[in-house]
Amino acid sequence: MNTVTLGPGSSALALSQALAAGDLRAVDLMQATLARIDAVNGDVNAIVALKDPDALMADARAADGSDRSGWLHGIPIAIKDLANAAGFPTSMGSTIFAGQMAAQDDIMVARLRAAGAIVIGKTNTPQFGLGSHSTNPVFGATRNPYDTARSAGGSSGGAGVALACAMLSVADGSDMMGSLRNPAGWNNVYGMRPTWGLVPSEPQGDAFLHQLATNGPMARCPRNLAALLDTMAGADPRQPHGLSAAPTLPQIDGHLAGPRIGWLGDWGGALAMEAGVLELCADALAQFGDLGCVVEAMDAPFGRDALWQSWTTLRSFAVAGGLAPLYHNERQRAHLNTQAQWEVSRGLALSATEVHAASVIRTDWFKTAVTLFQSYDALALPTAQMWPFDVTLDWPREIAGTTMDTYHRWMEVVVPASLIGLPVVSVPAGFGGPDNLPMGLQLIGPRGSDARLLQLAEAWHQATDWPTRRPPPR
Repeated sequence: MNTVTLGPGSSALALSQALAAGDLRAVDLMQATLARIDAVNGDVNAIVALKDPDALMADARAADGSDRSGWLHGIPIAIKDLANAAGFPTSMGSTIFAGQMAAQDDIMVARLRAAGAIVIGKTNTPQFGLGSHSTNPVFGATRNPYDTARSAGGSSGGAGVALACAMLSVADGSDMMGSLRNPAGWNNVYGMRPTWGLVPSEPQGDAFLHQLATNGPMARCPRNLAALLDTMAGADPRQPHGLSAAPTLPQIDGHLAGPRIGWLGDWGGALAMEAGVLELCADALAQFGDLGCVVEAMDAPFGRDALWQSWTTLRSFAVAGGLAPLYHNERQRAHLNTQAQWEVSRGLALSATEVHAASVIRTDWFKTAVTLFQSYDALALPTAQMWPFDVTLDWPREIAGTTMDTYHRWMEVVVPASLIGLPVVSVPAGFGGPDNLPMGLQLIGPRGSDARLLQLAEAWHQATDWPTRRPPPR
C-alpha cells in the first residue's frame, strides 16, 4: 500500500489527477480515508451510517480495476442524510425513518456516482434539515472540531465537519435557510448555494411553487467547489424551472476588474449580532479591498420585517407541503420535533391569499435586488449572527440581549439570498469572538453569476487559504 496522508491541504482535484496518472490507487485512498475517520469521527460525529470497511475496500479495488468514469473516479464521498443513496439508510434525522434503506439514488447522488465517486456513508443533519444545528434523535449531535462543546451548524453540519477534519475532500449539502453557508462559516471551509434551479431537486410532489431549497457543494477550496458544482448541475427535463449553464471550473481563473462589493452588515441595525461578528467580517472585507475590490457600506435596501414575513410564510408553506402526511398521522406526529410541528401547523393554517401576499413581497425584493446589482458585483453579509453556540442547546434563545422568537430567527441573515434564489458563496472570514472561533462571509450575486462568485472566492482563497492556515486543533 502506498502511504497517503489526508489533511486540510488535500484537494479532490489533486487526488483525481494522481489517480488518473497512476500515482495513487483508490485502495490506498480508501484505506487512508477509513483511517482518518477512525481517528477523528468519534469526537465530532460527522459521518454516520458508514458502510462496512471491507465492502468499501472492495469498492475501491473495483474502481482500480475499471476504466475511469469521471473526475471523481475512486474518490470517497459521504452523502448528506436528507438525500437517497441506494444501499444506504435515509433517516433524515427522524426515528420514523431510522434504518430505512434507499432503493435508488437521488438525481444528485446518481450524478456523483456517474462521475466515479465511491459513496461511503452519510453526513449528519438535523431532523428533516430544520434548524442550523445538526442534532437528531437517531445519530445525536455533530460537534464543532474547533471546540467540541459547540455546534457545527447545519443543516449540512456533518458535511462541513467532515471537510474541516479532512475525512472528505468534497461534500454535498443542501440549503434552504443557510444550510450550506452557516456550517461552512463555522467550520472554516467553503460552501455554495447555487442559483436556484441550477442543481435540480427530485421530480416529485410540486415542481412549480416551492422555490426555496437547493442542493449544492462544499469543499476546502473554491476549485473543488466549482468542480463539484459542475457535476451536480444541469437541468432535469422532468422539472419546469431547471437552468443550464457553462461549467464554472474552466472560468475560475477569470478576473473581475475592480469588483464592487456592497457591505450590508447588520441590515441597518435591524439584525442582532453577537459581539465581534461584524468586526471580523469588516476586517475580511478590508482584505478584499487589498485585492482590488471596491467595498462600500450600504443602507438596508429593503424592509427587514417584510422579508421575514414573506420568508416564514413561504417556508412554512413549503415544509407543510412535505411533512403534512406525517403530521396527520398521530403515531408519526409524536416523532416530529417541536420545530417540525410548528412549521407544519403554521403552513396548514395559511390561506392562499396569505401565500400570494408573501410571494408579492418576494417579487418586490427580487426587483430591488436586480437594481442593486446594476451597481454591485456582489453583496456581503456574515454567514451567521453569532459564534458557534453550546452543542447541548436545541437553538439559541437570544443574541446580544435580543430575544429570538423562533428556532431559526438567529439565522435571519441568510434570508435575503434564500428568498429569491440568488447564488451565494460562503468564504472563511477568519477567527474571532471571545473563544477565537471561525466565522464566514456570504458573497451574494445576481442570478446566474455562479462562475463570477467563484472567481471572487478563488482570489480570496489564493490570498488567505484559511482552511490550511488554521485547521482544527487535532
